[in-house]
Amino acid sequence: RVQVVESGGGLVQAGESLRLSCTGSGLTFGEFAMGWFRQVPGKEREMVLCINASGGYTSSAGSVAGRFTISRDNSNNVMYLQMDSLKAEDTAMYYCAADRSWHALTSSPYNPSYWGQGTQVTVSS
Repeated sequence: RVQVVESGGGLVQAGESLRLSCTGSGLTFGEFAMGWFRQVPGKEREMVLCINASGGYTSSAGSVAGRFTISRDNSNNVMYLQMDSLKAEDTAMYYCAADRSWHALTSSPYNPSYWGQGTQVTVSS
């Protein structure tokens, strides 16, 4: 059974850093594009950053450009989201997602094959 599991969320103060991890199992990790999404109650899920199977990436949320970095370690089936200079508006549930299709992961309505359960990030101002 394919699973992608997030970890690393928590409560931090504005300006601090946090690193999220997403560990995949039950899939050939290096064949999947991966991404991070976030959602706050009452709003649509937003794509934050995605990375293709070989390590290229794109940024969708202009508000995270220069502050968030995505990376992956295919040998250990892990993807990371390094979040620096966190702001209160970054507070959200963060989800990991995976799909063989780059389009499914990066194009609205964002319907990748696999989603994690989410990890909460709360930034206090």
